Amino acid sequence: MTISGVSAAWRPELAGLLLDGARSGSVAFTEVVAENVDPADPPAELAELARLGVTVVPHGVTLGIAGADFPDTGRLQRLADLALALDAPLVSEHIAFVRAGTVGLDDDPAASGPHDDVLEAGHLMPAPRTAEALDVLVENVRAAQAALPVPLALENIAALFAWPEDAYDEPAYLRELVDRTGVRLVLDLANVYASCTARGADAADELRRYPLEAVAYVHIAGGRFDRGLYLDTHADPICPEVLDLLAVWRDSQRSLGGVSPGGGALPGVLLERDESVIESAVRHEMLGLREILGID
Repeated sequence: MTISGVSAAWRPELAGLLLDGARSGSVAFTEVVAENVDPADPPAELAELARLGVTVVPHGVTLGIAGADFPDTGRLQRLADLALALDAPLVSEHIAFVRAGTVGLDDDPAASGPHDDVLEAGHLMPAPRTAEALDVLVENVRAAQAALPVPLALENIAALFAWPEDAYDEPAYLRELVDRTGVRLVLDLANVYASCTARGADAADELRRYPLEAVAYVHIAGGRFDRGLYLDTHADPICPEVLDLLAVWRDSQRSLGGVSPGGGALPGVLLERDESVIESAVRHEMLGLREILGID
């Protein structure tokens, strides 16, 4: 399984750009939010991309694989169905929890409604990096891997805080997870930058210690500073510091061996835009990414 080149995540506003790229041979893959697509009736343009040979990766956001419960079978089935419908070589999700049980917080749990015992965060939350939480994550990843018809890749999230009891930093945590499960990684460089900025850490130093040999493909996205705070907006241009991280990753990948200076063997780099999805702006940033990676 190889995902390579530069592309953008599927958004309806970018259908024309991606189809043009597929027909010209400049776009070889994309990614679609799994919760936004019916496996039995994908958008016609998305199905056309798959027909043209573009790799379409289903990307989940609600599995909560780092939570205390086993992964939800319905959400796993949706990922599996999408992988089969789109002929995807893998599916991806996030190393995060998104919900928590509240049973025991109510004086009378029996009086609660059928869903009142679950609190939905509405956000990708970082799990504690403890040995116990890692054991749970490993068990959940193995369960998900067993339920899916294709390999699983997991993305590092933008964590605005660290838990006081953390025993691992993120590079060591991801290394342990990869070693114990064989899971692949979706390396989000914007998230690395956001997390390190929030903690006052050096993003380049941390990135070099990630298990980069396990990277299936890369995410990159824009953000901005507002009164000294970095906002991970996925709506603004990619900031220079994140582009610097892309160059650090490029050089680190080449040092692993087997990667050509022309960039052909580098894992793919995917631009995410969730708001201000303007085709001309996305096209311009994709060209800039190709230049940094040395892709003609």
